[in-house]
Amino acid sequence: MKINESMTDRIVRVVLGIVLLVLGWGGIVTGTLGVIFKWLGFIPLITGIVGFCPLYALFKIRTNRA
Repeated sequence: MKINESMTDRIVRVVLGIVLLVLGWGGIVTGTLGVIFKWLGFIPLITGIVGFCPLYALFKIRTNRA
């Protein structure tokens, strides 16, 4: 598995994932949207930590320099 995200892209994803998780699990956003944030926050967090985005691979997008 190759890294297909730039460092800036990874930082933005990790921050976005943390924000979504805090909003959902922290009880700031409740109801259906809160549940969506709880689970949706893991996707950018994990892809940012790992550095690989399956959708980028599918569409042959790279934000890092080869």
